[in-house]
Amino acid sequence: MRDRLKLVEDDLTRLAVDAIVNAANTTLLGGGGVDGAIHEAAGPELRAECRRFGGCEVGDVRLTHGYQLRARHVIHAVGPVWRNGREGEPALLASCYRRSLEIAAAHRFKTIAFPSISTGAYTYPVERAARVAIATCVEFLRGSPYPEVITLVAFGRRDHQVYQAIMDDLLGDTRAPVNG
Repeated sequence: MRDRLKLVEDDLTRLAVDAIVNAANTTLLGGGGVDGAIHEAAGPELRAECRRFGGCEVGDVRLTHGYQLRARHVIHAVGPVWRNGREGEPALLASCYRRSLEIAAAHRFKTIAFPSISTGAYTYPVERAARVAIATCVEFLRGSPYPEVITLVAFGRRDHQVYQAIMDDLLGDTRAPVNG
C-alpha cells in the first residue's frame, strides 16, 4: 500500500500531478489558505470556471482544469467546519476524500495530491482529519487501480509528523530502523 499512498511536506500548488485537491469553501470562488493559494497560482480562469457551478455542498466535489498550475486538474472538495464531531463531520470529511478519488478513478487519473482538508480555518483537529483521510484513501485504493498514486501533502513539519505517525499506525511502520 505504501507504494500507492505517499506523504510529503511540500507546496501543493507546485506539484506536477494529474489532479490536486482544493480545500474549497461552498462558493468555490477562492478564500484563504490552500484555497486562496490554488486560485492565485491557477489564475483568473479558475475562478471563472468555478463561478459556473453556482457553489458546492459540504462533502461534495467539483472538477475543473488546472490552468496555470502544474497539475492538469483541480478537484474542489468542500470539507466540514469542526463542531466537536457531533454534526457528522467525520462522514462529511470522508466523503470529500472518497468523492475526489471517485472523480480521479472515473477520469483514470494516475496521480492525485490532497492537502489536509478542513484543518485550517475550519479547525478540524489534524490528528482526527489525518486518520479519516488515510483510512478513506487506503479503503479506496484496495478496490480501485486508479489513481495509481495518492500523495498526501502536509503543510509544515508538525502536520507531516502527525500524518506519518497515523500512516505508521494504520499501515505498519515499514521504514528502515536508524542505527545509532
